[in-house]
Amino acid sequence: MKSFFYILSAISGALAVGIGAFGAHGLKQILEANQRIDTFNTGVQYHFYHTFALLAVAIIMQNQDSKWLNYAGWSYIVGILLFSGSLYILSLTNITKLGAITPLGGVAFIAGWILMLLHFVKQ
Repeated sequence: MKSFFYILSAISGALAVGIGAFGAHGLKQILEANQRIDTFNTGVQYHFYHTFALLAVAIIMQNQDSKWLNYAGWSYIVGILLFSGSLYILSLTNITKLGAITPLGGVAFIAGWILMLLHFVKQ
């Protein structure tokens, strides 16, 4: 699983850079028209933070296999998809109902950090 998390963190990092750059340049007019530049940037910011968290999980798993770390890695992935993904779509479409999904991604992020904590406490 650790190599899977390495691969996903690399892909996620590349996507975060690409999405952020595309948002700043190619999508700027749409984001301004929807008044969602800050929303989009929040999605990119949390995408990056949790890509690094996923990479940390992979690095730690290199020496210590743990079900808690495995769950944390999956929580970060779910969080990126739900939190950042919903903010990206909301920013581009201005469909405000998507805002209901965002907190679920936030809960997944929090769960990931708690699961990492459980791993460290159990050591």
